[in-house]
Amino acid sequence: MTAMRTVEFCKVSVLSLVLSATMAGSMAIAQDAKPKSNPWEVFRFGFDAYRNGHKDQALQAYRDAAEQGNIGATWKLGRMYAEGDGVSQDDYAAYSFFNEIVQRDVEPGSSDERFIANALAELGRYSLTGIPGSPVESDPNAAREYFQRAANYGSPVGQFEIGKMFFEQKRSRSSIRQAGLWLKLAAEKGHEGARAMLGNLLFQSGKVVDGLAMMTTALERAEPNDRIWIRPMQEEAFAVTDEINRRNAIKMSEDMQSKTR
Repeated sequence: MTAMRTVEFCKVSVLSLVLSATMAGSMAIAQDAKPKSNPWEVFRFGFDAYRNGHKDQALQAYRDAAEQGNIGATWKLGRMYAEGDGVSQDDYAAYSFFNEIVQRDVEPGSSDERFIANALAELGRYSLTGIPGSPVESDPNAAREYFQRAANYGSPVGQFEIGKMFFEQKRSRSSIRQAGLWLKLAAEKGHEGARAMLGNLLFQSGKVVDGLAMMTTALERAEPNDRIWIRPMQEEAFAVTDEINRRNAIKMSEDMQSKTR
């Protein structure tokens, strides 16, 4: 009898030890899963949560990191509200986050400058159209200022928008030249809308093959929203080009696309 009790006691003791170890391990894992106090670590936690589909956790982590001064977290919040990604779509909330970013003091040459550039470009877009039901009204002059500042920071969106403004003026050689310079900068960074518009500018200036090739390449690679306006521009140029130049342009476009794959 005593031996049986001893065995049972040993079994209970071993079971207790196993349960204690399991609980301790679970607590350690749960503790590791919590966001850290460092804003960069909190941002990383939010990024991992977002990537794994836990957008509610990502949203809270980004908020916490943004409150601690993490500019990347503020950018992510702006994008989530702009796109209605994990939250109700709210352009004014997005505008507010982007505006908060451009108010930051950022060390020149730091990696955070890209957030300033992108936020300025977003503010420019909102200023062009305005935001219904909010204090943000359509203001083309303010939009141009935002785009110019974004372009100066190296934003391809800002460079494209400034180039587009000069392109649409077409009042002088100077404006056309400025359009070409800004569009070229944006196109070199992969902005397909800028590539298409620069191609159209070259086409109109007599560089038929180069221009048509750039428009054709842009049409193939652009996002659906940009294809809507690129397609008629490319098709019009294609229709008035002779057969030999068409073939040369298509071959050049194929070479352009193969080099960037």
